[in-house]
Amino acid sequence: MKKIVIASATVVGKSQPLSADDLARACGAEVEWVARLVEVGIVTASGGGPSEWRFYSVDLQRALHARRLERDFGAGLDAVALILDLSQEVRRLRAQLRALGGLP
Repeated sequence: MKKIVIASATVVGKSQPLSADDLARACGAEVEWVARLVEVGIVTASGGGPSEWRFYSVDLQRALHARRLERDFGAGLDAVALILDLSQEVRRLRAQLRALGGLP
């Protein structure tokens, strides 16, 4: 028996940002969850209110990571925001060390 898999993709970029609905759908969540992400600083919304918000690839990446942290570890969004910020800082510091020859 043949199995058919249908996939679709959306390009996210400066010319094609995501709406709050799009971001929520991509994360399997509700728009209220996206509003909470904005509130705690996990993602940055450009535009006026939620119906006008626009999100970019970095926001999608952070939102998906936030969703996994919530699901896998039961972390609240305040803790998720801290985890994501600290992870980003660790990556930045490792890149600096690599540039200075301190890490392989």
